[in-house]
Amino acid sequence: MDSTILEAVTTETFAVWFLIGAALVFFMQAGFAMVEAGFTRAKNTGNIIMKNLMDFCIGTVVFVIIGFSLLMGEDLVGLIGKPGFDIFTSYESFDFSTFVFNLVFCATTATIVSGAMAERTKFLSYCIYSGVISALIYPIEAHWIWGGGWLSQLGFHDFAGSCAIHMVGGISALIGAKLLGPRIGKFKKDEKGKVVKVNAFPGHSIALGALGVFILWLGWYGFNGAACTSIEQLGSVFLTTTVAPAVATVVCMIFTWIKYGKPDVSMCLNASLAGLVAITAPCDVTDALGAAIIGAVAGVLVVFGVWLLDHKLRIDDPVGAVAVHCMNGIWGTIAVGLFATDTAPGYAIADASGETMTGLFYGGGFKLLGIQLTGFATVALWTAVTITVTFLIIKKVVGLRVSREEEIEGLDATEHGLPSAYAGFAMLPEYIDEDDAPVAVTGDVPVAEAVEVKEMPKVAADVRPASGEKITKVEVVCKEAKLESLKNAMVGIGITGMTVTHVLGCGVQKGKPEYYRGVEVEASLLPKIQVDIVVCKVPVAQVVETAKKVLYTGHIGDGKIFVYDVENVVKVRTGEEGYDALQDIEQF
Repeated sequence: MDSTILEAVTTETFAVWFLIGAALVFFMQAGFAMVEAGFTRAKNTGNIIMKNLMDFCIGTVVFVIIGFSLLMGEDLVGLIGKPGFDIFTSYESFDFSTFVFNLVFCATTATIVSGAMAERTKFLSYCIYSGVISALIYPIEAHWIWGGGWLSQLGFHDFAGSCAIHMVGGISALIGAKLLGPRIGKFKKDEKGKVVKVNAFPGHSIALGALGVFILWLGWYGFNGAACTSIEQLGSVFLTTTVAPAVATVVCMIFTWIKYGKPDVSMCLNASLAGLVAITAPCDVTDALGAAIIGAVAGVLVVFGVWLLDHKLRIDDPVGAVAVHCMNGIWGTIAVGLFATDTAPGYAIADASGETMTGLFYGGGFKLLGIQLTGFATVALWTAVTITVTFLIIKKVVGLRVSREEEIEGLDATEHGLPSAYAGFAMLPEYIDEDDAPVAVTGDVPVAEAVEVKEMPKVAADVRPASGEKITKVEVVCKEAKLESLKNAMVGIGITGMTVTHVLGCGVQKGKPEYYRGVEVEASLLPKIQVDIVVCKVPVAQVVETAKKVLYTGHIGDGKIFVYDVENVVKVRTGEEGYDALQDIEQF
């Protein structure tokens, strides 16, 4: 009787822990949001928060409708679960806990893609492909592994999702980032189109990114441990889930310290996640030594992955999602075939005939490793084909990428009507080296209206400098995003001295209306750049025409140019005046 009671209590306790683990996994959505927001630029923070919110909400809707039944429904020839609506028709006998548990895992898969495609993806397009991942791509391959499908019948092992979740999300992120293209200014090219420099876009808040990593690490104890069925197994999983990311982070710190001269903060944060991803599949079947080796490899692999994407594949991944999830998801899947040991509590890896299999490094030969490689290859192929088709259809129908102007301004403003995710804080303008890209004329406003030129009152001839040279000040007020192009154009015609000021202002149009919670926000002053150039020998007309050419897009608000006569210029240090005072500013 005592053993029966104890067994019942244990069963009920782990049933409760199962749901607590699901809640921890749900909380990981906050971690993903913080990591992605912190590792990207402030002008896109609202967009990123919205995407991470909608990942779960859209995922829930489609998972209720079709995803859950494809994943956990009655097995059909080992490929998919039988579609059904038991959640609506047989609610009294529905497995509520299993639904919630699988739902939070499903949402994680779609979230991974967000980071790699951040800062330039249309929000509508994101909602569509996030829904497709949660409705079809993830549930079908997860059925193969966890729903009684053909891979589980072979003996393929992925305890918590290195393959089913992280690799699938990482491959989707890789393909999406490739089709989307890099952010403006990420790769600098020469006149032949060859990439000559990779530009860094530092995240706007390492503190947010670090908070996200700690949230994710906490949530990972539920991610890996929720399915455990004994205290011993749960303790072992917690141990491996701690050792692997810790070792990965230490190894990454040492590696980056040696390679770059300083320990890289953001890379070490990525390494913690890489170690967690890598241990997710083998967390229940490896020991402390195996976990340490898995973590050490992950710590180097994440650095290699970031380098590979930037310098070889030329794929822009703002948060390192591909290096963390794709590469270490693959590594974690393979690691099962290398480090699985039957000394782990609750060990249960067996082939179709029931024969126990262990990893190559623990005397098990190549059998388990071969099954793991088969699972990796087939799931990767399924994901690559389906997500590529999805992206291409979206690209054809609604488009994947926002316009150049929208990307430069920021997705908070252009996609959500949110002036800033940090209301009340001044944001420093961003200057992007656009590689002298041609100006895209998108409007039909004449140049004279879009870039207005005003000549200010003339200076009397008798107050000109003694040298007799005419001195003119050209004042340009324009959009912040145009500063780099304007500066390069001025240097190109011989102007090497200018003063740049951040200003606020608005024309008669008062800017576009903005809304917060459906209420129009009263028009405020818009940030602009004022560039002052004093010229003497360089023709004023050339300066004005060059500026007009650079600034013009065909819309009202391209800028204004003011031309002033200058009475005199005095160099304080030497006392020189007029033309002579400008000699170290202009090159003639």
